[in-house]
Amino acid sequence: MLGTAGMGGFMVSPIKRNVMKQSSFNTPQSGSLAASRKHDSLDKFLSRGKELFLKMLDDQLRRKFVTLSILFSAALFFMACSADNASQKAEEALQSEKDAILAVIEKETEAFFARDYESWKSNYVQEDYAFQAWSNKDGTFDSSVGWEGIDNSVGQYIHDNPEPVSSHPIVERKNIKFKFYGDNVAYLTWDQFNSDRENKLFFHSKEVRLLEKVSNEWKIVCVSAFWDFKNLIPAEKLKDIQRMDKESRGKDKI
Repeated sequence: MLGTAGMGGFMVSPIKRNVMKQSSFNTPQSGSLAASRKHDSLDKFLSRGKELFLKMLDDQLRRKFVTLSILFSAALFFMACSADNASQKAEEALQSEKDAILAVIEKETEAFFARDYESWKSNYVQEDYAFQAWSNKDGTFDSSVGWEGIDNSVGQYIHDNPEPVSSHPIVERKNIKFKFYGDNVAYLTWDQFNSDRENKLFFHSKEVRLLEKVSNEWKIVCVSAFWDFKNLIPAEKLKDIQRMDKESRGKDKI
């Protein structure tokens, strides 16, 4: 029998209760729980996958960023080195031109006092626009315009006085200023200190030179010298003169 009657109504047999309990595991509530668990597992899987993907992407981006940073730093270093190298070469080229100009100026002076006419002559632009001028002790000045005029005055003096005697054995050039006009013209000014024959006194002069590059060699175009014959400097001041700067604006400036 599946059921028995009792007081108050129908009673369920133990067997039927058992079947009902077992069947309760297959209710809709039990199915929703299982689906929820599967959904949670899937969410965790997807979340973990997303984390791994982002980490992998982050690592790749980081490696690319590091690589790009290294390449960028290397490029900047190379550019800086190239700029420094170019600047150094330009400075060396400029100094080479200055040295060549001063060599011509010194050679002209030495050749004049040595009475070496051909050597002296080789330092000049031999054109009609060449110019020389200097002040005299009596307050007058002498000047020559054009190479012919210069040769007839200074050149003739060398021929007339062939004995190599220097009236100014010591010549100190200080506070030199350079100004270049393009690649082929240079303008210079400086203070010059010229000893007398006995090296007891020095004459101070203000000097101006204009040089032109001819066939890749610097040549003198203009010589101007303004001497102070009144305020003589005793030889004891030579050390002070020698301590003055050779170039007034530094080697790397023009």
